[in-house]
Amino acid sequence: MKKISVIIFDCDGVMFDSRQANINFYNHLLQHFGLPLMNADKVAFVHMHTADASIRHIFRDTPYMEMAQKYRMQMDYTPFLKDMILEPELKPLLEELRPRFGLAVATNRSNTIGEVLELYDLSKYFDIVVSSLDVKRPKPHPESLFKIIEFFEAGPEETLYVGDSLVDYKTARSAGVPFMSYKNTELDADYHSDRLMDIALIVNSANKTP
Repeated sequence: MKKISVIIFDCDGVMFDSRQANINFYNHLLQHFGLPLMNADKVAFVHMHTADASIRHIFRDTPYMEMAQKYRMQMDYTPFLKDMILEPELKPLLEELRPRFGLAVATNRSNTIGEVLELYDLSKYFDIVVSSLDVKRPKPHPESLFKIIEFFEAGPEETLYVGDSLVDYKTARSAGVPFMSYKNTELDADYHSDRLMDIALIVNSANKTP
């Protein structure tokens, strides 16, 4: 196994518990057009997919799809940021990793990721952030990971991707990147953990000289 030099984080479900924020955001959109709130299947979908795909999914049987897309793009996301819960070990982990590893974010968020990182004072830790707006084909296509790997001039096997969903798993596998499943034991990952600080243990162990 090659030494790991790059660590890539998914945003929602890894850096943040953002399920309630997503629920509130998409339910607001539905309520704006007088539609019922999301059911459990729709909640699961919007947690993993881009905003564009999520709106197409939850508005697919309504006449409001395009109007909802336009409304979403002009909405102020700030009120929903308070519903995001920062993982308590994230900043200590990034402080420990930052001098020695390239750090990146690969997310299916679109125009909200910059605001999220700035509000929680996280931008300074990451060398590159790739959102769904930065690629032609968002996750689970591996383009976002390839873009990050190319940025660092690293190999897929020198990279670790930390995610929590089936979309993340498929993205990592398609890119040939080792995958750590965070708080999801159902995924067939290279590593599983429910503590972010375990990432430091994993990469330090992988990088030990035999």
